[in-house]
Amino acid sequence: MNQQPNNPLHGVTLADLLERLVERYGWDELGNRIQIRCFTHDPSLKSSLKFLRKTPWARAKVERLYLRSICYENRNVASRSASGEGDGEQEGEG
Repeated sequence: MNQQPNNPLHGVTLADLLERLVERYGWDELGNRIQIRCFTHDPSLKSSLKFLRKTPWARAKVERLYLRSICYENRNVASRSASGEGDGEQEGEG
């Protein structure tokens, strides 16, 4: 059995991970946070995936940023839930 219930990267493809990071940060900020050429010079999903699949140290940096960003998102969701924000009651405001 290859189940990894405590691994937040389990089941997340590199393409999905990179797409989420680009959506969250954009290529410019991603290049600022992880200074690798495939993010800073004419970036594209295809070229970045090709590089990251061949370069373990770069992939590790991207995975760490992804893990930090999802931990940050989870903390924000938890704090909003605890404070009563984000529970769908905002639709009637205005």
